[in-house]
Formats: sequence, C-alpha cells, structure tokens
Amino acid sequence: MKTITVRGIDPDLAERLKRTAADQSKSINQLVLDILRRSLGMEKQKRFTRIYKDLDHLFGSWTEEEFRAIQDKITLERKIDEELWDAGAVDRH
Repeated sequence: MKTITVRGIDPDLAERLKRTAADQSKSINQLVLDILRRSLGMEKQKRFTRIYKDLDHLFGSWTEEEFRAIQDKITLERKIDEELWDAGAVDRH
C-alpha cells in the first residue's frame, strides 16, 4: 500500500472530516479512502440494495388461529420417529 500525504487541509475541512468520520464510525483515513474511491468511480457496487414492498401486506397479518395451525404443523414435522432412530433398528454392516 502506498502512503500519500495531503498538505494544506484547512481547519474547517479537518473538522468536517473528523465529524463525518465519527458520524459514520470510521477513521478519518477510511473516510478519505471511501471519498476518493467514490469520486474516482472505484467504489464497490452494492448488490441487492433495492427494497421491495410488494409483500409488506402479508407481514404480521396472521390471525391467532392461522398462527396456531402453522405452528402445529411445524411441531408435527419436528417430531422424531423413535422407531427410525432406535439404535437397534440401524443396520451396521
């Protein structure tokens, strides 16, 4: 990694960098690197940033009865068939 020294940073810019870095929980160095990458078009593109709202109407819409029915099915699926898991029933060539 190269090290570059930037001279001539006035107090207002220094304070703004310090405050912005703190707001973003970054070091000043990381903030400056991010700004440089973004301004030079070298920023990593974030994937899957689009937020969809088409299923929002389903969130939290189960009645207590519907929830209980689904939960009962899940409970049934989680039951272990003791006969299948019986140590004597396993063929151990």
